[in-house]
Amino acid sequence: MAPEVPNHQRMNSLLIAGFIALSFSLSTSVQAQGISGEIDTKTSRVYTFVGKTGFGHEHAVIGEIKAGTLNLGARSNAGKIVFDMTTWKADTAEARKYIGLNGMTSASTQKDVNANMLGSSVLDVRNYPTATFDIASAVPVKQNAPTGKSFYQLDGKFTLHGVTRNLRLVAEVTEKKHHNHLRTSFTIKQTHFGITPYSKAFGAVGITDELKIYGEIDLTK
Repeated sequence: MAPEVPNHQRMNSLLIAGFIALSFSLSTSVQAQGISGEIDTKTSRVYTFVGKTGFGHEHAVIGEIKAGTLNLGARSNAGKIVFDMTTWKADTAEARKYIGLNGMTSASTQKDVNANMLGSSVLDVRNYPTATFDIASAVPVKQNAPTGKSFYQLDGKFTLHGVTRNLRLVAEVTEKKHHNHLRTSFTIKQTHFGITPYSKAFGAVGITDELKIYGEIDLTK
C-alpha cells in the first residue's frame, strides 16, 4: 500500500501545476498578440518638428518610407524600416498642419529650406539617400489604452547620415479594417549623427539640435 501524500505536499503540487498552466496561458496570449506585415509605403508618412534658436523659424518636415516589414511580438529579427531621405520636404501644408504650426511658408522659402536641408551641409542625401531602423525586438508592453489599441516597445539600431546609434521607442497600434496603424514618436540630436544644426549670423538665426520625429505607419494585414 502506497504511503498517503501529506495535504501540504498535495497542495504544493496543485499550486505548481496551476502556475505552469497560467504561465503557458500568458505566454500563448502574448504570442497571439503578434502582428506581422509589410509597410504600406503609399500611405505611411514620417513628420519632423524642427525648433528654432534666436530669430530662426520653426519648421515642419514630411518624408516617405521606401520599404519596410514589421513583426510585432518578435523578440529577435523584428523587422526593418527604410526611410527615403530624398523625399523630405519642409513646411508643406500637410506637415505644418500635422505638427501644429500656424501660417504658411512661401514657395521660395520652402525651396531655400529644402535645398539646405537636403544638401551636403545637413542630410547630404546624395551620399546618404536612405536612413534605416533595424529592429531587433518588438515586444508588447502594458499601457493604459482604450479598447482596440495595444503598445509595443521597439529596440534596434537607427542609422542616419552614415552614423548608427541605439534607438528605443514605443508604438501605439490600432487595428483597422484593412491594416494595422502604428503611431510613434522619438527624439534625436543632429550632432549625434554627425550633422551640424543650421545657423547663421553668428548663431542669431538657427535651428535646434534636437528634432522630434513622428511616425504614422500603416501595416498591411
